[in-house]
Amino acid sequence: MTMIKNTKTVGGPKRKVAFFDVDGTIFRSSLLIELVYALMKQGLFPKTAERIFINEKRDWNNRQGSYEDYIMAVVKTFMKHIRGVPYKDFMNVGEKLVGFEKDKNYNYTKELILKLKKKGYFIVAISQSPKGILDKFCKNLNFDKVYGRMYELGPDDEFTGQVMDEHLIENKANIIKRVIEKENLTLKDSYACGDTEGDISMLEMVDRPICFNPNQKLFRYAKINKWPVVVERKDVIYEI
Repeated sequence: MTMIKNTKTVGGPKRKVAFFDVDGTIFRSSLLIELVYALMKQGLFPKTAERIFINEKRDWNNRQGSYEDYIMAVVKTFMKHIRGVPYKDFMNVGEKLVGFEKDKNYNYTKELILKLKKKGYFIVAISQSPKGILDKFCKNLNFDKVYGRMYELGPDDEFTGQVMDEHLIENKANIIKRVIEKENLTLKDSYACGDTEGDISMLEMVDRPICFNPNQKLFRYAKINKWPVVVERKDVIYEI
């Protein structure tokens, strides 16, 4: 575990902390994928937007390609079409999406969050999905802090197509360092839960990493490091 000196000394005893990825770890899909389809349905993205990722989606569904290729093609679609979309319209679509999808969660991670909250843990979400939508989704699970991709707005409150502080959100360890410095927290007995190799930097920072429904790259890394691997399939939860 990487040690970080906490410089904040006021505010009483340091709280324990747990970090969670969202897409594929809590939410049984991808908020970004669902959001792109919702934006297409509402006419904010063209109906032809799917062409950019349709091949990667097919290959993933047929297990002939990687999920990473699929999601990166969706990100490419989002970045191409978000420019010029009014923030108000974007959030209207996002709020409706979250209202419809908010309960489509894995039982294991949902119950782990509730258990840790009861123990007084500070719960943090870290995701590559847009922060505005994450805030709405994570509110239902009572997260203390939410970190996601933030997109620049122009003078007319329309998206410019630029990501803000991309260097920070790209490496989840950077988020952990920031939240530990800003809050009165300790990494002693800390948890982190993720599902892909993009979560490795986060999992390495804590005392109790959990690889949940991991992809192949994270599974191999977990086995090398002897990290717990938890799988939820249908109504069965088991550890490998």
